[in-house]
Amino acid sequence: MNKSRVIIENIKPAVNCGEYPIKRVVNEKVSVSADIFGDGHDIVQASIHFKPKNSRSFQESRLHPTFNDQWEGNFKVEKQGYYDYHIEAWVDHGLTWRHGIIKKIEAGQKVNSELLEGADLLKPLLKTCTTSEAGFIKKAIEAFTDENRYEEAASICLHEELHQLLVKYPHKAVPNESKNYQVYVDREKARFSTWYEFFPRSASSEEGKHGTFKDCEELLPRISEMGFDTLYFPPIHPIGEENRKGKNNATRAKEDDVGSPWGIGSEKGGHKSIHPELGDIDDFRHLVKKAQEMGIEVAMDYALQTAPDHPYVKEHPKWFKWRPDGTIQYAENPPKKYQDILPIYFESSEWKKMWQEFLDVMLYWIEEAGIRIFRVDNPHTKPFYFWGWLINEIKKKHPDILFLSEAFTRPKIMSQLAKQGFTQSYTYFTWRTNKHELTEYVNELTKSELKEYFRPNFWPNTPDINPYHLQGANESMFMIRYFLAATLSSNTGIYGPVYEFQVSDAIPGREEYLNSEKYQVSHWDWKAENKLMRIIAKINKARKTNTSLQQTNNIQFCDIHDDGLMAYYKWDEERENETLMVVSLDPYYQKQGTVRVPRHEMGLHHGENIRVEDQITGNSYNWDKEWCYIELHPAMPFHLFTIHKNS
Repeated sequence: MNKSRVIIENIKPAVNCGEYPIKRVVNEKVSVSADIFGDGHDIVQASIHFKPKNSRSFQESRLHPTFNDQWEGNFKVEKQGYYDYHIEAWVDHGLTWRHGIIKKIEAGQKVNSELLEGADLLKPLLKTCTTSEAGFIKKAIEAFTDENRYEEAASICLHEELHQLLVKYPHKAVPNESKNYQVYVDREKARFSTWYEFFPRSASSEEGKHGTFKDCEELLPRISEMGFDTLYFPPIHPIGEENRKGKNNATRAKEDDVGSPWGIGSEKGGHKSIHPELGDIDDFRHLVKKAQEMGIEVAMDYALQTAPDHPYVKEHPKWFKWRPDGTIQYAENPPKKYQDILPIYFESSEWKKMWQEFLDVMLYWIEEAGIRIFRVDNPHTKPFYFWGWLINEIKKKHPDILFLSEAFTRPKIMSQLAKQGFTQSYTYFTWRTNKHELTEYVNELTKSELKEYFRPNFWPNTPDINPYHLQGANESMFMIRYFLAATLSSNTGIYGPVYEFQVSDAIPGREEYLNSEKYQVSHWDWKAENKLMRIIAKINKARKTNTSLQQTNNIQFCDIHDDGLMAYYKWDEERENETLMVVSLDPYYQKQGTVRVPRHEMGLHHGENIRVEDQITGNSYNWDKEWCYIELHPAMPFHLFTIHKNS
């Protein structure tokens, strides 16, 4: 039974009606709305009550009515970890009294009795108000109770200070409270990161030689100069020898074939071991530390699968599925076959022991090597609730840890992984190429409920995906795709040096690289430079200096009447930094058009001049019109404008 007179419903944001937390990063605002109303004509008020999970007391932030009984408000999250919040609403007797007495005074009615009611409402305020406020309240009480001071009392009722006091110290009659909701607050890198992936075994400058962690250290300045802050390695563990794959995924490996890093484990060790040709744990720690000194975090691959000769197979045979003929089930995704990989059998009777081991694996790399970011391989092929448990257990001890979900699968599955706690996710951006597809997809990510818990990470390519539009593409296409990824999303990454060297040879009819590094050591001229690398560096520099590009959700697409041209406007939370991107989707021909500048959204008056400065070329232009001319060429197929308003 609930005797409250106020209804609270339709609270937003809420993921699965509050079953899962929404996500924010430190110092972001949480905007909340709800439908709130009461019976009759009494005035209703409402607040958000919020606190860090481990805090004893709630803070309060008032909600404000907008239209049709909808209320809105916000609060700021300042610490990592979970926050609790709920909405409280009540019939406010103090504000209802003041509203009524003003109406009567304005209508010329005598309000002696109402003034006495007001005095009774004000007396409790003396226990909590400040000294200066007490003076005003005592004066009001004296006037309300003295018939000879009627005019003074009526004047006080109209005084704005009285209204503010009644708001500050509300009379909450039979309040109602919503259920509790949660926010999970990550560090800033959850929202803004720039990833670079390469195979450490291909890091050697000497052709034919297996790379080492020390070779990787030599490449850190190159990665830093290009503007990347996250270095992601495919698995660094020993690679299985049984059923090892050869070059180009050949079923039979030759004697000198190195195999796929995702075929984890051999007699040399498993998930807590390092491939001996890369170095040892001390070498890896040194690399991680050296990268940190240059502002780069090393991200590890977390792949829950094994090679047939992984130690787990002998030590824990129940963790795998065995066929009736006594052979073990290897991984398949028909028609693809992965003879060198065994999937984990999560229905095992030893599942609790198995879960604990997988938790220990992650804790080992966090505590022994200082890893704070994991790219998780194929999480959609493992139970969802396992991930919810694992991520929560990790966050209890190490709230800094971030998780990137590599799940190119159905939308609801990708969403569920985000609900279970994955910090970021790969997306369908890789296959969105035309203006309609890109606009529709970004609007879905940033305007729907997804924006509250699903953080996209846009990658133009990966070792697994050589998209058709990059196969045989020219330099302009590679520039366009990185520009789109890096300015539409605040989290982005590339698989290099394949990307910046524009390597795109493919297996005919498939989105797979020919001579894939997944199955061989490649030799690269790591000292080579080209225009694409310089453009990537300039884009990444613009991302670091413009806070509007360090978030994904504040975006508006601008009118530009050509399907080969896109334009979009972004802003930071305080609108202290605003950018306008215009990009040609045609890598071969010059494009011309006029873009509609969102002057109203920018807060500009008619005819007010703005200066737009291109962060790539350094050129700037003065615009005082709503529609502005744009001309783009394949040699430089985009503008990244920072907007400067007249002060």
